Amino acid sequence: MSIRKQLAPPRPLAVGDVISAHSRDLGEWTAAQIIRINADTQTAAVLELDWSGPEPSSVADLGDVAPLRLTHHSWNGGLSFCNHAWVLPRSYKVIGSMRLLHDHPANSWAYGWNLGDQLARQRRWDRGAGEDPAAAWKAEYTGETVNEFLSRPAAPRPEVAHLTIRDIDSLDCAQLVQRFPQLTRLHLHGRLGLLHAAGELNRLACLRRIHVVDLFGMTEQDRLRPQSVPEMESVDLHGIPADYAAAMRSTWRPEIPAGTYVSIRRARKPDWVQENRNNPLRDWDGREQISTTTYNRAVAQYKTTRKAVLQTLAEEPADGRSAPLEEIGRAYAEAFNQLDHQKGFIETVEREELFAALDHIVNEAEALHGPGLEDARNSLISGAESVRDW
Repeated sequence: MSIRKQLAPPRPLAVGDVISAHSRDLGEWTAAQIIRINADTQTAAVLELDWSGPEPSSVADLGDVAPLRLTHHSWNGGLSFCNHAWVLPRSYKVIGSMRLLHDHPANSWAYGWNLGDQLARQRRWDRGAGEDPAAAWKAEYTGETVNEFLSRPAAPRPEVAHLTIRDIDSLDCAQLVQRFPQLTRLHLHGRLGLLHAAGELNRLACLRRIHVVDLFGMTEQDRLRPQSVPEMESVDLHGIPADYAAAMRSTWRPEIPAGTYVSIRRARKPDWVQENRNNPLRDWDGREQISTTTYNRAVAQYKTTRKAVLQTLAEEPADGRSAPLEEIGRAYAEAFNQLDHQKGFIETVEREELFAALDHIVNEAEALHGPGLEDARNSLISGAESVRDW
């Protein structure tokens, strides 16, 4: 059975429409115009307008508006104009339409709708404030620091609306919700870590966006429920338990026409987590331009390289390691040269990850043999650099 191609955005949206939303950065409403809609990529090209003010009820309330041009930081007067996923967030509204203020395709892509962010930055720049000020309503932690913070008695922090936590090994969501009860955005990035009591996130009644990467421990009973988080606009989950992923898909896909963007990818079985905990290339599994065959070959080559490096460091004297390690580095790079020639998948991110994988091997060796293997690290990298064409 073929899948019918979606021809229009889930929420009604047309070229020429003017949309408006409240911006936390500005403390006011702001607006933008829809310039193009692409059904193939399911994106809308959005041109921000140089306007903010009270909530508008129609285009007439905007007055004589112009596109927003950016000169802050490294911008050189270009338009604030980029492609967004075509699911218009539920808190955004269409206030009418007007003649197009621009008629060219957008060449950049945005992650999430953040109407007002660029206008706020530009206005600060125009006032002579070069750097963005620290906002009391934004907070960012590592997993280690937030766990230390949550373990100490303290009053709740209702002023924090946007919270990002990175490098999570373990996190208690019940404690998190108690300390940060008014979150509207929550970004959690794990290291194949565990989320405990994830169902407690349903107590975040104001939550609009959730982004979870490489975290496990959640069950289908922990799924977020629309009646508990009715303002949800973005459910973005990558690298999560398969059962939880299925429950979240079935729960939130019906909410897309109401203005909830849903992206749930890389659902993982428990055995995958165990098999890949020490695999620095695990993020390639399921990446858009990397096939399963390519991923498996890449992991096999990484394992071959790892075995050769650890064996050399265990058996060769320190003054005799340089040449064999350089040769291992060359073999590693040549193997990925061949793989990339066949599949054409190594771009900037993948190149950095391939070198990070070599670092990972040396770090593992230092854990076994003690620190002081910088010469080994340099030899590996030198060998790879001498022949790589990615």
